[in-house]
Amino acid sequence: PDAARPPVERVTLAHAFGPRELEPFQEETRCVQWTLDNDAALYVERVALANGGGFHHSNWFVVPEDEFPGEDGYFRCRQRGFDELRAALAGAVLFAQSTQSQFEEQRLGDGVVIKVPPRHKVVANVHLLNLSAGPTTTSLQMALDVVHPRDVRVVVTPFRYSYLPLTLPALQASRFTADCHTADAYRRTTGQPFDMKLYWLLPHYHELGNWFDVTIRGGARDGESIYRLDGFDAEPHGKAFDPPLDISDIDGLAVTCGYDNPRPVEVGWGTGDQEMCVMLGFAEARIMLDNSVVANSSLQREELGISYFSGPCVVLAVPKAEGQAPPTPEELAGPLVVPAADDPGEVGQEPECVDTPADALALTEPTLENLHGVVFRPSCAFSACHGATRPAAGLDLSSPDAATLEASLRGHQVDGGPLVVPGDPEASPLYQRVARCVPTDAAREELAHMPLNSPTLLPPDRVALVRDWILSLEASP
Repeated sequence: PDAARPPVERVTLAHAFGPRELEPFQEETRCVQWTLDNDAALYVERVALANGGGFHHSNWFVVPEDEFPGEDGYFRCRQRGFDELRAALAGAVLFAQSTQSQFEEQRLGDGVVIKVPPRHKVVANVHLLNLSAGPTTTSLQMALDVVHPRDVRVVVTPFRYSYLPLTLPALQASRFTADCHTADAYRRTTGQPFDMKLYWLLPHYHELGNWFDVTIRGGARDGESIYRLDGFDAEPHGKAFDPPLDISDIDGLAVTCGYDNPRPVEVGWGTGDQEMCVMLGFAEARIMLDNSVVANSSLQREELGISYFSGPCVVLAVPKAEGQAPPTPEELAGPLVVPAADDPGEVGQEPECVDTPADALALTEPTLENLHGVVFRPSCAFSACHGATRPAAGLDLSSPDAATLEASLRGHQVDGGPLVVPGDPEASPLYQRVARCVPTDAAREELAHMPLNSPTLLPPDRVALVRDWILSLEASP
């Protein structure tokens, strides 16, 4: 029978949302829309999102075309009454972007899909943040891989965990756990035994986050951690379970976000320099589940310098939208029907990295103040790789003090040699790591370029600023 089965039929729909300009240190929250013009349901097996930087995070939905009416493109969310819960209830959750990732794919598995009912559109809440002292122009593209209804195995359902009353103590490490009895709410709402299979988990926190864990409560695997993440690095961190993880015998999940706050003040829930603790999941389930600690967070214990907090979890069980049913017999027997879209080209593919041209020109004077504001703070320190909490390789690039920063750069050693060779960018590992897609060390071994996990290098003018600063240096006496 398998030999007679038609090959998987798959089409990519792509869309470019156009350029977005951000002023120095500008932060904004906007919504963005893409009308698909789909007369038939679309079964999305893969989502890919690419951006040119500055997109701190974004949450994506599909909703009926008459929800949040208006033209495609960017708009102020409040002007159309956009609300994420309303969007999820009216349609479906499509995708969530990992913090600061520039290219990310969501692959749930062959035939595991998110359903876009007929005449639905894509809408998202996007948080943009330019930490640079210079202006920047960024871009945003999305690609959806759509499969024929006959190739669908499972239409997944979203669920979410949140810890809203975050209060990170000053100058201290802390962890916050949402321990939720999901199965009870599921049974009360459906009148059926708890039945859930996990396909995808994705955490979300900001630059102070240094720990994430999902642990099973109850059942044969009680106490087992099924996802653990140590640190924050601006890399996509969605975890696919293939085959899916059957958790039908559990009581619930305990989701923990950990932080290290080096600031002399408390940090709470919010955007910008504040924090969040959220997990998005996709599962095979009868209903949607929103699990949240919303109030009454309290300190449970202190251990090894870490303060542990938890609070009562509220579980909201919500029926799925009517359009989230599996493919109909008519869809299974008919052709694959997709709307017109942009030429996919390279949309949905990881951008190609290109070495910085030797004649690139800097747009500012090669001072340490400019280096910190335009390069180090937004591109090296904010992603926590070279921040003050746990700097990678012991190199802290977060200090705005020129003397401290210069001491860090000129005193740092790489493989027994200096990070910076005064007057010689080509001999300086600092320059090589930001100017070459495939830099090499003294033994000609290939290294990762910087910023780490970025598919492309920094804009040429910012790399040129690093080069010009090295050229301006004089050797230490």
